[in-house]
Amino acid sequence: MLGVLMLFLLGFSLVQECASANKNALITVTDFRGKQLKLEKPATRIVCLIESALSGLYMLGEEDRIIGISANIYQGGVFQYYAAMDRRIKDRKLPAPGNWDFVNIESVLALKPDLVIIWSNQTESIAALEERGVPVFGVFINRKEDAYKEIIALGMLTGNLKRAEELVDYTKKEIGRFQERVSSIPDAKRQRIYYMWAQGNLETACGNSTVNDLIELSGGRNVCASLPSEHLVVNMEKVIAWNPDLIVMWYNEKKNPSDIAKDPQWQTIKAVKAGKVYELPEIFLCDLWTLKFHYAVKMVAKWAYPELFKDIDLDKEKTTMLKKLYRNKLKEM
Repeated sequence: MLGVLMLFLLGFSLVQECASANKNALITVTDFRGKQLKLEKPATRIVCLIESALSGLYMLGEEDRIIGISANIYQGGVFQYYAAMDRRIKDRKLPAPGNWDFVNIESVLALKPDLVIIWSNQTESIAALEERGVPVFGVFINRKEDAYKEIIALGMLTGNLKRAEELVDYTKKEIGRFQERVSSIPDAKRQRIYYMWAQGNLETACGNSTVNDLIELSGGRNVCASLPSEHLVVNMEKVIAWNPDLIVMWYNEKKNPSDIAKDPQWQTIKAVKAGKVYELPEIFLCDLWTLKFHYAVKMVAKWAYPELFKDIDLDKEKTTMLKKLYRNKLKEM
């Protein structure tokens, strides 16, 4: 009887020790610089100066932890979406102490953050913050896997890993739905796609990039996949030689597919002659650096292979996506 009691007490003691260890366990996350962050508890005062991470925090439902945002959120098309989700942004009351290319260090420090999320290439700003003891999570999204990594890290940093894993699982399944249909297309019959950034008709995205992932996931072939560059300026002769079957434009406020069709330089291109020039919608809806990139995959897949996806209603896909990712915060959009 005494032996049983001793075993019980020993087991109870071990449970207490494990519970205490878990309660006091550090949150350890490695950012995109390879820098390891250690937090004693989930962050509650977050200054987020990069939009992909901000979007992720709203997907996680952790917007109440945000005390500062990028100045870019108050400009352009993304504002209406964040304003719909957060009254502080709608009323322009949430501080904006910087953006992707400038950070007011004193303004950030005045907010007393326990975590700053920033573009990892902002090395001087990161150094200034870390020298003052502020934990910094640096972000750099280059491939679809990076978008998964970011949301999982955000889940860990906010104590909401379960939701983060659910979001990644949902995104992978949605991509899988479309990939299943295009998987049987022979390589020789896959649409050859040219991607056009808004900065200029001849600025494109090639291999080792989120755009290349977008094209391949949709069943297409990037005409410049062999060139590893997210942004590359090419000449018209190169585009003519590639002669793409389809052109995808990044959202451009000043230019539409009809402008490309009217441009004499482009009228000999196969995609233009076939009327297969398409423009992605405003950035928030198909942000290639967030889990919303799967909506862009769906659009490009339907543009490239309309017969394979004739039953797919892209508006319904958009509505479902916003509901799943943002939990009805954007149901009116």
